[in-house]
Amino acid sequence: MFLEILKKIYTFLFDTIQTVLLAASVFLVIYLFLLRPFEVSGESMFPTFKNGEFILTNLITLRFNELKRGDVIVFQAPVDHDKDYIKRVIGIPGDSVEVRGGSVYVNAKLLDESSYVSRDVRTSSGAFLREGQAVVVPTDEYIVMGDNRPHSSDSREWGFLRKDELIGKSFFVYWPPNHMRTVENPGTSN
Repeated sequence: MFLEILKKIYTFLFDTIQTVLLAASVFLVIYLFLLRPFEVSGESMFPTFKNGEFILTNLITLRFNELKRGDVIVFQAPVDHDKDYIKRVIGIPGDSVEVRGGSVYVNAKLLDESSYVSRDVRTSSGAFLREGQAVVVPTDEYIVMGDNRPHSSDSREWGFLRKDELIGKSFFVYWPPNHMRTVENPGTSN
């Protein structure tokens, strides 16, 4: 009887360990290759994203699809690789991007940002993207900006974002539950 109890305990422990290892393996594969959670920290994307919201970022999309103007991405901060940033793609390879008179121009046309930047917000220039000076985005690089322009560290200051710094494309806000929603590209003159 004692051996039977030990055998049941052993079987239970073995099955539990096996289940935990399988679940951990599945989680690890998903985390490393498919999806990654990201917590919004700060106000650089307000009002589109609020401080403390959690977003799922698709890691695999970037391997098969090119980014489009208006996509929201997560990437390693160029100024501090230990941090991740979330920003909106403004310029894709080959685009000419310019800040002029408080607005952004892409390929000499005013970029319609009305769906994510309030009309009263003015986009100021920075150390890299200077007032009235267009820059052409090189191959495998991007210009990104936060939706809350006065409170965003972005390409206007530190320049182009390299493709190898990208983590993924954001697609779903999952926390808090009352703010669940998909992350849409507003379709701004792609």
